[in-house]
Amino acid sequence: MGKDKLRRFAEINIFENVLQLEEGKPMKGRWAQTQFKNNKPLVLELACGKGEYTVNMAKLFPDRNFIGIDYKGNRIWRGAKTAIEEDIKNVAFLRIQIENILDYFAEGEVAELWITFPDPQPQISREKKRLTFPGFLNKYRHIMQPGGIMHLKTDNDDLYAYTLEKVQEMGLLVHAATSDLYHSDSVNEVLNIKTYYEKKYLAVDKNINYIQFSFE
Repeated sequence: MGKDKLRRFAEINIFENVLQLEEGKPMKGRWAQTQFKNNKPLVLELACGKGEYTVNMAKLFPDRNFIGIDYKGNRIWRGAKTAIEEDIKNVAFLRIQIENILDYFAEGEVAELWITFPDPQPQISREKKRLTFPGFLNKYRHIMQPGGIMHLKTDNDDLYAYTLEKVQEMGLLVHAATSDLYHSDSVNEVLNIKTYYEKKYLAVDKNINYIQFSFE
């Protein structure tokens, strides 16, 4: 492991806005009150990477609490560091495997959930690893509040089509769906947030897919 990675892992161990593995379990059902010291709605970003989306949403919406979730501490470090440097209090990061999400959030605790540019896991053998596989969707259903909104933003056309198919098969409510986000009516200030990789996709005229849905 390189020196930069080692330094970053050492730093996130002392960041107050980063919780890792077992550290996050006592927060279950108490994130707003314990981590953020308020009662504001809780928004998650899954597979948040460097936390660009999480941090920028937190800036846009100070009336909500945001948690970026990823297993790779080297990536989380960047978002957490930015939040500390810019004194953004309504953002935190949780380093866990997403399949264990029910261990960290209580039923109905989450108001909104984002998945932005996840690994599409294109191989058929890895379907169950896709973050919009029905097994994952049922876990999200458990932690979401009634009427809570989910979002998927992806450059991968196959993942978009797969997600739309599964959402419809499960009878979920689709509020918006487009295979060309930036030429649609769905664009708003949140969807205009662009990560480093999204900017690269757009530079080569790659279309961006988006779907918004809820469980009831």
